[in-house]
Amino acid sequence: MTDPNILTGVDELQVRYMRALDGRDMPAWLDCFDHEASYVCTTRENEEQGLSLAMMMDDCRDRLRDRVNYVTEVWAGTFEDYMTRHFAQRLDCTLRGDGLYAVTSNLTIVYTTTAGRSEILAAGSYEDAVVLRDGEARFRSRRAVLDTTVVPRYLVYPV
Repeated sequence: MTDPNILTGVDELQVRYMRALDGRDMPAWLDCFDHEASYVCTTRENEEQGLSLAMMMDDCRDRLRDRVNYVTEVWAGTFEDYMTRHFAQRLDCTLRGDGLYAVTSNLTIVYTTTAGRSEILAAGSYEDAVVLRDGEARFRSRRAVLDTTVVPRYLVYPV
């Protein structure tokens, strides 16, 4: 059985992550990751076929910082903005034995266009490695695995 304090920390991390993305606060999104971290958004089809193709692949902290820079500065004003609402449900949390916790969660993301129309942007799962540092949980790695191969719009913000 996983320590309830760990579960609380993991759930608080998930809330910080969703709040950051739904609030378009990319620096707060970056703060959800450990100093050694990665983020990948891919499809279940690619996962099942063992393909290393991804919609987003940030394999180190510097690339995570680049993503923040691109979204907030480079691409600013060049795309039709949209709002998101993230929903996640933790399914499993187990100690991997190297100080990391393996966490699996279901995810659903709804987006709303500037015209006010809402649709499902993505559904799938998060496959995470979470580390506790100074009493706070952070992602060592976050892998968003989408159930569909086509999303209804281009992705600007991480999933």
